[in-house]
Amino acid sequence: MSALSGLPQFLQLPKTPEGLLQAQRLFHGRGHAYPGLHHLTIDWLPPVILITLFAPEPLANIESLADYLLSQFTDCKNVQLQYRYQLSGPIAIIRGETITRLAIQEDNLHFNLSLGQSRNTGLFLDMRNGRRWVQAHSQDKRVLNLFAYTCGFSVAAVAGNAKSVLNVDMSSAALNVGRKNHRLNQQELGSVRFEKLDIFKSFSRFKRRGPFDLLICDPPTLQKGSVDIARDYPKILRRLDQFMAPDATLLLCLNAPELGREYLLEHMAELAPQYNLIHEIKPPEVYLEAEAKGLKILCFKASA
Repeated sequence: MSALSGLPQFLQLPKTPEGLLQAQRLFHGRGHAYPGLHHLTIDWLPPVILITLFAPEPLANIESLADYLLSQFTDCKNVQLQYRYQLSGPIAIIRGETITRLAIQEDNLHFNLSLGQSRNTGLFLDMRNGRRWVQAHSQDKRVLNLFAYTCGFSVAAVAGNAKSVLNVDMSSAALNVGRKNHRLNQQELGSVRFEKLDIFKSFSRFKRRGPFDLLICDPPTLQKGSVDIARDYPKILRRLDQFMAPDATLLLCLNAPELGREYLLEHMAELAPQYNLIHEIKPPEVYLEAEAKGLKILCFKASA
């Protein structure tokens, strides 16, 4: 019998009509907390259910799961399956009509998603609480958003009345989606900049643009030819004094399974000892981790 037969008892289904409007993860097997299900995640991206496989699973089992999910989500128009273990992460339509682009809601914000165009949809749902924190702590702040991707943090910062935001990423396509995300939320772009830069060659530019009051740093674990975060994170931390204000706040993210929170704590103690850990942000509860290898988000504040 497939482990998927017992999955319904572990699903975190929305409990209110308002909850059904929110994009969210319904099941997270990647944390190895559910035996036999570590290869599976399920996301609700209204009106789409996205099932993601990180290892093969018989299609008949997925189809049975899709039918069960459709019985729970009467507003669902489409169930898609992403084969994440394949190089390009292709997507198949399991049930319903074809939907490739949609705008989802997260709290009071909205974001554009793209399905089947790349391995990632355009928004990382495990960072929801990080975006909430940024919105709550951006009032009148000059924000530097490194590895901005599609600028989810920037949208949250502007919603929190940030004074300005500088978004930096190597991908012009991702930054273009970021512009669209701001417009989707009817946000003015006069105080928001988007720059396609190699971060590790741009510290002098950040110094000229600074100082910044809030740094958001959410790097990829590994990008061939540009980022190896185990090697490269310290290059940013040792230069904080060059572009951050004396009383700055840092939101440092780490999503490398092989690196624990101690990696950030030890490097901060060595390279930026003037900053103290003030808060740790946990992902939503659905992201249950048995091995502490999931997302780490640490907030630091410079000493007075």
